[in-house]
Amino acid sequence: MQVVKNEPLNEWTRTVIKKMPHLTKSQAVVLAMWSFGIVMTQSCGLTTVSVFLATLLGKKENTVRQQLREWYRDGKDKKGDGRASLDVSACFSPLLSWILSLWPVDEKRLVLAADASTLSTRFTVLAISVVYRGVGIPVAWKIVTATEPGSWKPHWVELFDQIKNGVPSDWFVIVATDRGLYADWLYHQIKSVGWHPFMRINQQGLFQHHQQKEWCLLNSLVPKVGDAWNGLVSCFKTNSIQCTLLARWDEGYTDPWLIVTDLPPQVADACWYSMRCWIECMFKDGKRGGLAWHQTKMIHPKRAERHWLALASAILWQVSVGGVVDAKEHISGVDELPPNHIARRNFLTQKKNRRFELFSTWLFSD
Repeated sequence: MQVVKNEPLNEWTRTVIKKMPHLTKSQAVVLAMWSFGIVMTQSCGLTTVSVFLATLLGKKENTVRQQLREWYRDGKDKKGDGRASLDVSACFSPLLSWILSLWPVDEKRLVLAADASTLSTRFTVLAISVVYRGVGIPVAWKIVTATEPGSWKPHWVELFDQIKNGVPSDWFVIVATDRGLYADWLYHQIKSVGWHPFMRINQQGLFQHHQQKEWCLLNSLVPKVGDAWNGLVSCFKTNSIQCTLLARWDEGYTDPWLIVTDLPPQVADACWYSMRCWIECMFKDGKRGGLAWHQTKMIHPKRAERHWLALASAILWQVSVGGVVDAKEHISGVDELPPNHIARRNFLTQKKNRRFELFSTWLFSD
């Protein structure tokens, strides 16, 4: 397959080919077309992207549409013999390495956020994302039917195994999760790959101070706004974990944060957890706040997983361009966000150093 003759798309295609060397050239070229079209149209819809690319490249719309559609189909559903399916999981580690190439050479710290998101009653997306400059960039995901029974444990274990080699061993990595995702096995899974769990928990339950016998109520740690506490504990009477417990209740928050981690109390800071909310911006940007994935007509999880690779690449491109702008800016860009954007709502209710995310910053750059 020839690289198309349009310089901006050509440049992006060369980048995708370089950063995702495990893909065939055909796979990389169509991934570049998909992600380029998504960014330029601010839509991940097949029809919208097909019309844009056909006009840009001087091709027939149906030809481009078929090319894009074949990319995310299973091999058995493609036209022709011996057509292969795109293995999305093989892209996770290269995608993570690509994102880390944006880091300053002397910066070896990373925050990952793991969370689940739903698309009506159709899909549940289990995603691990790098949080970077106010937004999350997905690096590993599993999409299942929302009504499908069964445990998520095998999926999460597999996702962490698939990306563990994408981060150099000398990096400091914390993995933040919200209350609904806490499980003792996930805490130990994160530790097993050499990273540090940073998991918010509910206030219900008991804890035991280090080397003490009495069990205390978790909700007694920070009873009022302004309180903070940390220490070594055994957390939970059933399925106990030996950990550091951080508790903090800041002004403007309905509930306190209770966080368990394997980091020493003198090292860990509960404020780091605030970066986890950036993944919410990613979910918003992928749906109504940006790329309109909520309007997808897909019903097959495997196809949706491949489509998410194009979404992730599009978000990465926008954030990487926005990062260049962010390095030069000293004034908040929150006023540039839509009125109902989640980052604007968080800004109004929370005290943060970061005041805007970079998903759309490139739109306002020169």
